[in-house]
Amino acid sequence: MILKFSTLVLSASAIAFSAGIASAEQITFVSQGGAYQEAQTKAILDPVAKLLGITVNQDSAPDAWPVIKTQTATGKPIWDVIDTPTQDCIRGGQQGMIEPLDFSKIPNAEKMPAEYKSAYSVAYEFYSSVLAYNKDKFGEKPPQTWADFWDVKKFPGTRALRNHPLATLEAALLADGVPADKLYPLDVDRAFKKLEEIKPYVTVWWTSGAQSAQLLADGEVDMEMAWNGRVTAVAKEGAPISYTFNQGFLQYTSLCILKGAPNLETAVKFVNAAMTPEIQANFPAYIDYGPGNPEAYKTGKISAERAAEMPSSPENAAKQVLVSDEWWSSPAGEEAQKRWASFIQQ
Repeated sequence: MILKFSTLVLSASAIAFSAGIASAEQITFVSQGGAYQEAQTKAILDPVAKLLGITVNQDSAPDAWPVIKTQTATGKPIWDVIDTPTQDCIRGGQQGMIEPLDFSKIPNAEKMPAEYKSAYSVAYEFYSSVLAYNKDKFGEKPPQTWADFWDVKKFPGTRALRNHPLATLEAALLADGVPADKLYPLDVDRAFKKLEEIKPYVTVWWTSGAQSAQLLADGEVDMEMAWNGRVTAVAKEGAPISYTFNQGFLQYTSLCILKGAPNLETAVKFVNAAMTPEIQANFPAYIDYGPGNPEAYKTGKISAERAAEMPSSPENAAKQVLVSDEWWSSPAGEEAQKRWASFIQQ
């Protein structure tokens, strides 16, 4: 009898435990994988899970857009919160695939600058497309502006640009003398005309961050547009590489919530917690990208030395152009991307 009773108690406990797990709040969070997702797991996801007492399941998709369309088409999406380029959030929202955000329920985001959010998204982490260069090649007078990058006589050497119009068209316009605060809406014709000037001198149009880093590490190019985190990684390995935030292009990935998310209420709570300044301030401890919430720089957790390396710190942000995801999500932006394909193939 004792054995049977013990078995019964254990079974009941197991059932109760299982029920507890089943009723526990959870979300499925999706990001872009690799070292970036590993870093944010330590910086953001684990602390948020602990703070809210929820389970954060993870998935990864380097290009989330096709999956967003597929999941929402079924009417029964699996994902909840997505960390993806802001453009995906905006066009997804416009096409009924992303939930509109009620910022009254996300007070940490509500207080952020208006340009850091949209009706469907909030800036999560910042990175920059910067002008990187070989210090050995250029000595004490390296290129500091996109006009310098275009000046092949004053700054001779091999060059590389990203095989994508975003930030590349903006760089061309700055090189052509357009003031930074007058870039948008982009004069696409003028930008492509300026790109035709530099095209013969661009030896590589890179297609991935890893490729851009390798070009610098191997000394294959003397200057290029690259993401600040990639440049920093190469420099830390000992390559004579540096960069400037001057005329950089400040970009950010955003958090948004899939339309019909299975755990919508918990997803909203997650987004608010993830934007907490104290949690956002964890980012620089794990990766060379800046927190999306500028209040993170006031927490005391980010040293002045580390802030100087962050693209979104107030001092560095002031030197850069904030890329307009609203413009790139517009019909004009989509047309510019189509035109880019023809430009590269010519």
